[in-house]
Amino acid sequence: MKKDYSQAIPPQWAAMSKIFMALGDEHRQRILMLFEPGERLNVGQIAEVSTLARSTVSHHLKILHESGVLGSEKVGKEVWFWIDRPALESTFTNVLDYLKEST
Repeated sequence: MKKDYSQAIPPQWAAMSKIFMALGDEHRQRILMLFEPGERLNVGQIAEVSTLARSTVSHHLKILHESGVLGSEKVGKEVWFWIDRPALESTFTNVLDYLKEST
């Protein structure tokens, strides 16, 4: 066992932490599962097929976006969201690299 618990977390892990926190909620996982490859969705489309109120969907989308799981673009009055695949791939690669090197 390593004895230095006070060791600083690597800077790239701060972003990873936000992603894992965002992915820790079942509703946010379900929202991600709605996206087809390369698809962009807005809050109305997601609220229409979910059991959640539009405001609740907006809240979950905000968390997913702020964590880096989703990208977004405002077009007119609508905000379109998509899965930020490169950010997720980078996060999971970091975890796998750590496991390969340290376990």
